Amino acid sequence: MPYQLTWFIFVLPVVAFAAIGLVLRPFFNHRPNWSAYATIASIGAAFVLSAWTLITVMGRPDHQLPVEPLQWLVIGGFEIRVGLLVDSLTAIMLVLVTGVSFLVQIYSQGYMKGDPGYPRYFAWMALFTANMLGLVMADNLVFMYVFWEGVGLCSYLLIGFWFHRPSAANAAKKAFLVTRLGDFGFLAGILALYATGKTFDIATLREMAVVGTLAGAGLTWAAIGIFAGAAGKSAQFPLHTWLPDAMEGPTPVSSLIHAATMVAAGVFLVARTFPLFVVSEQSLQVVAGIGAFTAIFAASMGLVANDVKRVMAYSTVSQLGYMMLALGAGGLLYHSGEGPTRELLEEAAALGISIGMFHLFNHAFFKCLLFLGSGSVNHATGTFDMRYMGGLRKFMPITTVTFVIAGLSLAGIWPLAGFWSKDEILAASFRYGGFWFYLAMASVFMTAFYVFRAIFLTFGGEYRGGDPHQHHSAHAGSQEGEHAGPHESDRLMTVPMIVLAVLSVGSGWINLTGGFSRFLGDHVEQRSVVEGLFGIFKDPLPWTALIIASLGIFLAYSMYSRKWISAEAVGRAFKPVYTILNRKYYMDEFYEGFIVKSAMLNGIFRGSQEFDRGVVDGAANGIGKGFILMGRVFRRLQTGQLQGYAVSIAIGIVAILLAFYLWH
Repeated sequence: MPYQLTWFIFVLPVVAFAAIGLVLRPFFNHRPNWSAYATIASIGAAFVLSAWTLITVMGRPDHQLPVEPLQWLVIGGFEIRVGLLVDSLTAIMLVLVTGVSFLVQIYSQGYMKGDPGYPRYFAWMALFTANMLGLVMADNLVFMYVFWEGVGLCSYLLIGFWFHRPSAANAAKKAFLVTRLGDFGFLAGILALYATGKTFDIATLREMAVVGTLAGAGLTWAAIGIFAGAAGKSAQFPLHTWLPDAMEGPTPVSSLIHAATMVAAGVFLVARTFPLFVVSEQSLQVVAGIGAFTAIFAASMGLVANDVKRVMAYSTVSQLGYMMLALGAGGLLYHSGEGPTRELLEEAAALGISIGMFHLFNHAFFKCLLFLGSGSVNHATGTFDMRYMGGLRKFMPITTVTFVIAGLSLAGIWPLAGFWSKDEILAASFRYGGFWFYLAMASVFMTAFYVFRAIFLTFGGEYRGGDPHQHHSAHAGSQEGEHAGPHESDRLMTVPMIVLAVLSVGSGWINLTGGFSRFLGDHVEQRSVVEGLFGIFKDPLPWTALIIASLGIFLAYSMYSRKWISAEAVGRAFKPVYTILNRKYYMDEFYEGFIVKSAMLNGIFRGSQEFDRGVVDGAANGIGKGFILMGRVFRRLQTGQLQGYAVSIAIGIVAILLAFYLWH
């Protein structure tokens, strides 16, 4: 099969988007399901091609496919090519994005059934997936930036899918504007790299960083600019505030955003350009420090949230912080005092990428499952508020079992997928991350606590009746108000959840022998499956992390299942802390109240308005009035009386003669 077929991985979802919008539109009144079939078929075919690509890349010694680029723009000596960079990192992301998106589209058929925007939903989901695939395949920063903005546009459309709701419209605008702040840094980083390296080609820029052509303060600032873009898309502090509000979109959208598309794009961007970061210790400390702080910062807000989707949203922000910590801590190997050599730089880059991407890979499955499980319970109860749930294990056994499996994986319990990647992050941060290790370990406890708090409140105890006001139903379609009682979701929703549950257990096992890490370039020793499963416990660190996670689960069990400890009493005892966490550290108030309204509206914008009125308009009006005055003067001179003109000429002649006399 020719390598040029890899172009179709991106093209097929674009074709589905165009077909839904242009070809199938006349049939939507009678056949709305055709839009779903078009999207599912295109993404399914893209998944098959992605799997072929992964197998082919694994079989090549250099782990890269030689795909011929296409010439797009030539101006003199300046040329931009449209090309694909299909290496091991790309191959993994292609399978991840298409696989998760395929399962989400199947689930969406049941969740979105009866919604009047059903075809529009699947058209945008196809375009969303296409942009993410284009982003991971782009071989230069210009086209990566184009798809980067495409992902942001699609997230805006899907978060605000139910645009008639003010909360959804506001959440979409917030996501679009906040991520634009980070995108400005990304664009500045791209321009800084081109100014130094005279190329947009990613492979060339990485090689220039490795050999030392790119170095110094300029590279540091360019790397930090790239990280700013990643921080916006991956919701890292302080650009994290958009992600919890993004829950206003349909739950399958939230699942796809949090698992394999938009938020994963930021981590992928840092991994794709990681040799540029490794050269600069300052940029690595920024990545690791913000990642570690975000992990514990977001986890703390997840401790008190009552909306199950928001709990999962804070969990995503926290886990993305883990991934950034993994990248930064792995890269710090280069600055560990063993001498700056090319071999060490490549080893440090491969270490950071393999650890960060391994957790991204595992996280995609159990986080997607947690969101789909949240949608399933909402589908049955009409609410996302856990205070109105409870006892759902009796009515929804499949959702309960799959949700618990995903929760255990998120908490990092052996031998589920999350344990293996989280353990590698903790090990790398312990060796090279310094203080950041302790923040990561503290968030282990918080993660286990908040996810099992959600499990016990949702599935434990007795059913508390669902939302009494039915104002937060699954969506605005035909299902609004149809929640007569809790019930298990249909097979279109439960089958994808079962598949994801299997992956949430087993995806971490692909690295038991070190194969995943070696595929991404890390030099790890070959080990047996048995040694991979049990040999890890020779080190006290995995035991420590397991004990800490178990303590978090036990505390959640004591407070929300057995009620040995009163959650209300704890909240009253730590009321100031609870209030701060519940108000999300007042970050929204600070941004919207101080920065937007006080600093920008009343400060910068009003000052600009006054400058425009007083200086710009004043100057323009003054010049206009001056010309009017001059016109009036000249108009008085033009009387049409010949004797007046004769007198003026005589006066002029006398003035000229007088000036000539005085000059000499």
